[in-house]
Amino acid sequence: MDVTKYLEIAIAPKFLFDSLEERKDRVRFWVPQKGAGTDLSKYTKVTYGDFGAEVRAVAGFLASRLAAGDRASIFAPNSVAWASSALGLQAVGGVVVPAYPASMPAQLAYVLSHSDAKVVFVDTPALLAKLFEVLPQVSTVETVVLLDSTIDAKAVLTKQRESGKAGASLGDDVLAKIVTFADAIREGNAWHDANPGAFEARMNAVDVDAPGMMLYTSGTSGNPKGVPLSHRNVGTNGRDWLELNGPLVPENAVDVLWLPMSHIFGFGEMNLGNILGMTSYMSDPVGCITLVPVVKPHVFMSVPSHWEKLAAPAMRETDVAAQKTKLMEITGGRLAFCLSGGAGLSRDVKDFYHRAGILIVEGYGLTETSPTLTLNRADAFRFDSVGKVLPSTNVKLAEDGEILAKGPNVFKGYHKDEAATKEAFTEDGWFKTGDVGRFTEDGFLQIVDRKKDILVTAGGKNVPPANIEMRFQGDPRFSHVVVYGEGKKFLVAGIWLNEPVVDAELGPLAGDEKRAAREALVQKKVDDVNRDLASYETIKSFAIVDTPLTVEAELLTASLKVRRKKVVEVFKPTFEALYDRPPPPKPASTEKTAG
Repeated sequence: MDVTKYLEIAIAPKFLFDSLEERKDRVRFWVPQKGAGTDLSKYTKVTYGDFGAEVRAVAGFLASRLAAGDRASIFAPNSVAWASSALGLQAVGGVVVPAYPASMPAQLAYVLSHSDAKVVFVDTPALLAKLFEVLPQVSTVETVVLLDSTIDAKAVLTKQRESGKAGASLGDDVLAKIVTFADAIREGNAWHDANPGAFEARMNAVDVDAPGMMLYTSGTSGNPKGVPLSHRNVGTNGRDWLELNGPLVPENAVDVLWLPMSHIFGFGEMNLGNILGMTSYMSDPVGCITLVPVVKPHVFMSVPSHWEKLAAPAMRETDVAAQKTKLMEITGGRLAFCLSGGAGLSRDVKDFYHRAGILIVEGYGLTETSPTLTLNRADAFRFDSVGKVLPSTNVKLAEDGEILAKGPNVFKGYHKDEAATKEAFTEDGWFKTGDVGRFTEDGFLQIVDRKKDILVTAGGKNVPPANIEMRFQGDPRFSHVVVYGEGKKFLVAGIWLNEPVVDAELGPLAGDEKRAAREALVQKKVDDVNRDLASYETIKSFAIVDTPLTVEAELLTASLKVRRKKVVEVFKPTFEALYDRPPPPKPASTEKTAG
C-alpha cells in the first residue's frame, strides 16, 4: 500500500475524518454478539461512517464539559465505544488516560486522583463497582459514562453498600453524575445541531505538541508514573512505522484486534487500522486464536504465547511440507504483517514461521518513547535482536551499556513528578531507558537486561536475571520464573508452573509420584537452560511454588508483569531455604566460565 499521504503529523481522530467520505460505507469493525465464537453470522458490522458518527457525537458530548488539556479516563475492556470515546476526547483537545481493567481499587484511585480526571468512561458492572469503591477518594470526577447503557447503576451501588466495601457510604447523589453512553450520544448530536462547524474548528485547533494521552507505567515498584505523550510524540512513531511497514499491508486489509486498547500497543493497532483503512474483527485474548483461521487476517499483532499456540499443531507434523500446509491453514494463509510484543518470542518459533514464509518481527521501546525505538523489518532483521533504530529516533549506549534515547518521540517528563523526571534524563537530555543493551556489528540492538534488576553475586559477578528468565518464556509449561541471588554465592529460582499444561504432559499422577515427576520435569528444563550459561549464571537450586502470582496480591502489575521486588519480599523464606540444602556440585569442566 502507498502510505505517502498518511505521513503528516496530526492528531489521531483527524486521520479518521480525513478519509471518512471515501470509506464511509466500508466495514471498520465486526463486533461479536455474546457467545458468537467463530460464527461470523453472529457478528455485527460497524462501518467507517457509523464509527465516525459515534466519535463525533462523543466529542460533542465532551465539548461543553472539558477544556483543552483536561483529562478523562477510560476504565473498560475493549469495545468500539472505547475507541470512540478516546478519539472523541482527543478531537476536542482532551487527554486520554487509560486505566487497566485489571487494576486493583488502590491503583485505580491513584490513577484517577493523580491525573485529575474529570470524566470516567466505564464498562461492566464489576468495573463500575470498583469505581464506586474508589470515588470517595477522588474529588475531581464530575461525570461517569456507562459504555454499556444497559447497566443498572443503582443496583450496582446497592450491592456495594450491602457488601460493606469501601465506598458503601456513597449516597444516591452519585447517580446524578452518571450518564449512559446512549444518552451521551444523543446529547453530543444535539450539541452539533446547535453548533454547526464547531466540531471541525475545535479539532483543527488542537496543538500537535499538546498531550493527547497519558499512560501510567506498570509500577513494578512503588506507585505508577504518569507519562504524558503529545500527539507529535505518538505521530512521529506512527510515521516511522508506516514508512517501514505500511507497504507490506495490502489495501482493504483485515486484522484481528484483541490487544487491550488500554496499552499503547493495542491503542496503536486500532489507530493504524483507521489510517490504513483496515477492517478489524474484535476479539479477546482467548477467542482470537480460534478466530484467526476463520477470518484469515492479513495483519496479526499479538504476544509470544499466541504465536506459540498457533504454531503448536504445525510443529507436531514431522514432514516439512506438511508443517507449512498446516501453518497456512491455522493462520489463514494471508498473513502479510506479523508483530510480536510484550516479551521475547523464542528463536525456534520465529525460525519455524520464517521457514514457512511468515516473518514475525519484534521491536523494543517503552511507554516513554511512544513506544518504539527499534524494530526489525522485512528488509533488515535479525532474530537475535530487537531490530534497528527507527529513522526519527536517536539511540546510543552509555558507558555502562544503558540504552539512551533522544528524539521527537520521547516524552518530556512525568506528570507531577519533577524528581523522577530529573532522574530519567541525563544532563544533556538523553532519556535513560533503564535497560542494558549492545549493538551488533551490523547495527542491530540486543537487550541484555533491566539495569536496575542486575544481581551482584558474592563473587562480584553482575548477573542480569531476565537474561536467564527469558529462556523459560518459550516453554508453555512455565508461567513465571524468578531468579534470586543478590549477594549470594550462587543463584536459585522460584518456579511457577502452568499446571494444566504440565498435568496434560504428566498424565494422571498424584501424591509423591506427581511431586517427583514435576521436580524431574523442572530439573530437566533447568539443566537445559544452564547448559548455555556461564557457571556463575546457572540456577543451582529451585523451588516449585504453588501460591499463584496475581494482580490482587500485588505480585503482578495490572499489565501482568512480575513485581520482582514484591515477589522477593513475599517469598523470601522460600528462596532463602534453598541455600540450606546441601551445597550444589561444582560446575563440570564443560560449563562456560565467562559471559
